[in-house]
Amino acid sequence: MEPDNLTITTYCGLCCLDCHGYSGKIADLARDLRKELRAAQYEKFAKTISATPFGKGFENYPKCYELLGQMVKFRCKKGCRNGGGPPFCEIRKCCREKNITGCWECDSVEPCEKLDILNANHGDGHRKNLAIIKKNGIDEFIKCKRHF
Repeated sequence: MEPDNLTITTYCGLCCLDCHGYSGKIADLARDLRKELRAAQYEKFAKTISATPFGKGFENYPKCYELLGQMVKFRCKKGCRNGGGPPFCEIRKCCREKNITGCWECDSVEPCEKLDILNANHGDGHRKNLAIIKKNGIDEFIKCKRHF
């Protein structure tokens, strides 16, 4: 069953379809790489080559393998409206307290500092999306080129 457009539109103006956690692609690739590394007994190779000047970086292989395991776990099929995403999200909390569908309905969206937490990963993409949603609605937002 296809999710409806509101369900996949986050409160902050992002779209679940654009998220690697929602698509699962990165998690699947990390899982598959870990499987290949185990099959190739890559840990032995990394340990051996890390003893050489050329392969010094391979001493970090255990950390790399562990990080891949964390990437496998980063999945979100619920979306933020259904309990997915960070449980501590102040943006979601704010919208729910104001009983609004998303930040695009808020009169204080322009100066809102709660949205600034997204800048490191999304630049001003979420703010551009909010303007698109406010002007054209969610259905058009899902159809158009989104910023992420």
